[in-house]
Amino acid sequence: MHLPKNNIPAANSMNVSRVESSVLRSAIEQKTFWALVLAALVVLVATTTGHAQTESVLHSFANDGTDGFEPYATLIVDGKGNLYGTTSSGGAHNFGMVFKLTPTGTEKVLYSFGGGADGAHPQFGLVRKAGILYGVTPEGGAFGLGAVFKVNASGIETVLYSFKPDGVDGTGPNGDLVFDSAGNLYGTTQRGGAFGLGTVFKVTPTGAETVLHSFAGGTDGCIAKAGLIRAGTKLYGTTFGCGDSHGTVFQITLTGTETVLHNFSGPDGELPSGRLVRDPAGNLYGTTFWGGAHTVGTLFRVTKTGTHTVLYHFADIHGGHPSGALVLDSAGNLSGTTVQGGQFGAGTVFVVSPIGDELVLHSFPASGPDGRFPQGGVVLNKKNGSLYGTTLQGGSGNVFGAVFQIIP
Repeated sequence: MHLPKNNIPAANSMNVSRVESSVLRSAIEQKTFWALVLAALVVLVATTTGHAQTESVLHSFANDGTDGFEPYATLIVDGKGNLYGTTSSGGAHNFGMVFKLTPTGTEKVLYSFGGGADGAHPQFGLVRKAGILYGVTPEGGAFGLGAVFKVNASGIETVLYSFKPDGVDGTGPNGDLVFDSAGNLYGTTQRGGAFGLGTVFKVTPTGAETVLHSFAGGTDGCIAKAGLIRAGTKLYGTTFGCGDSHGTVFQITLTGTETVLHNFSGPDGELPSGRLVRDPAGNLYGTTFWGGAHTVGTLFRVTKTGTHTVLYHFADIHGGHPSGALVLDSAGNLSGTTVQGGQFGAGTVFVVSPIGDELVLHSFPASGPDGRFPQGGVVLNKKNGSLYGTTLQGGSGNVFGAVFQIIP
């Protein structure tokens, strides 16, 4: 469907002082500016003429005993445009599932979790290597405290590691995993470890687990819930709490030496929740769920030396409470989702330029088949320029969630 013109705010309806300082003062007209901003996404917007993207629902989830529902996680895409993800509930046993979706919207349930030793209620994204999908469940496993799993193309699931009752190795794994060049997996837990406040862990291809770091609270942070990214021999992530009580951005080597790059204080954002993204210069970008000038979240940059800058403060019609992973394009534009806010209060898909101007690509309606409340972020299909994501509710049944596509 085509978005109404007032769903794509023109530059002159945005924050005037910001536009004057960052756009008009640069002598870039609105239409030219936004065309440049979104060129690398192949998502062209002419704000002065009302030309907009088209949003469509690729798949609506159904609680029918086979399909899953409540998709929380960001999707991943392969070279053929197939999408992969998880749902927290539903599937054959109502403990969630792993699914594949073709570019035309045909869904295949690859694996339904049984709720026991195989894991339960996945809420986080997948990583794919040599056709095999890897992820974590915060519940289930041999001891009911979470598991690291893999699912092959035939739908056969293998548990690589189950977290143990003593909690020393961490409990409740969450966030997206990341590989190193040797095939080891790295992830985070929200609880457990030496201080009970979460860990960064490593799991080898054969299933041996090592705790690289136990979060200690205070300025060190706690509750790492967004997963990790890797650059060379270093991992980067965030903690949701602690760190002056508002969360942190941290760096940790593959051998376990941790450095806190930034402690959030509130006005600069609080409770970072989405996975970070890194540019070629080593700058890190992410979002906070709360805090900022309007208390509903920020989009920030942290340099490799720890200098923090708020690029955008979310507010009301422009979206509120971003929680998923960001997409960074070659021009430095960042796309993502907000759980709430927008024209109808049910969330948005947005893009923020390198100079901090925001454009709402789509506002989700409060009811109906379009979907609402996107919890995960978006993924970019570089072949066609489309963005894909999930909504926690909505879809054709107006209840169980959907996979959506933003078409150039």
